[in-house]
Amino acid sequence: MDRAEAFNLLSQYTKKDGLIKHALAVEAGMRAYARKFGENEENWGIVGLLHDFDYEAYPTAEDHPFKGAEILRERGVDESWIEAILGHAEYTGVARESLMAKTLFAVDELTGLINATTLVRPSKKIADVKSKSVKKKMKDKSFAASVNREDITRGCEELGVDLTEHIDFVIKAMQGVADDLGL
Repeated sequence: MDRAEAFNLLSQYTKKDGLIKHALAVEAGMRAYARKFGENEENWGIVGLLHDFDYEAYPTAEDHPFKGAEILRERGVDESWIEAILGHAEYTGVARESLMAKTLFAVDELTGLINATTLVRPSKKIADVKSKSVKKKMKDKSFAASVNREDITRGCEELGVDLTEHIDFVIKAMQGVADDLGL
């Protein structure tokens, strides 16, 4: 599956602008980490783009991301991609063993917190966001309450990266697609 096919699949199942922007943000983080780790940027980006493609159609823990995994298998998608996507949700019980899976988990929730932090800035521009602000907002449990802070922390631990460096890295990745994100 190439990126155009992946984006078409995302668009087929996802209509909400916020969910599409989330997919684009995670894709950007995954691509940046793939470059850093010397991995296949296209493949990692597609996994980021597709990790929640089924969420709008199947929003329950019983269905997401399991229905998406079924759809991807029917389309002949590489099993390592599917395992990474399944592993991004703690409740699936799928272990994150690959670097791709660990990276997806580390990037996913953080992009939501960075996005929310950006939107409360006076400029609403990601270019103005610093890791210090994101870390401050991370401590405020009522801010972006749906973002799982434990997943962010666990993701850093599993990936073996420092939280501040990880936040800076993902901010920079998201800055590269700021126009697509509306930030």
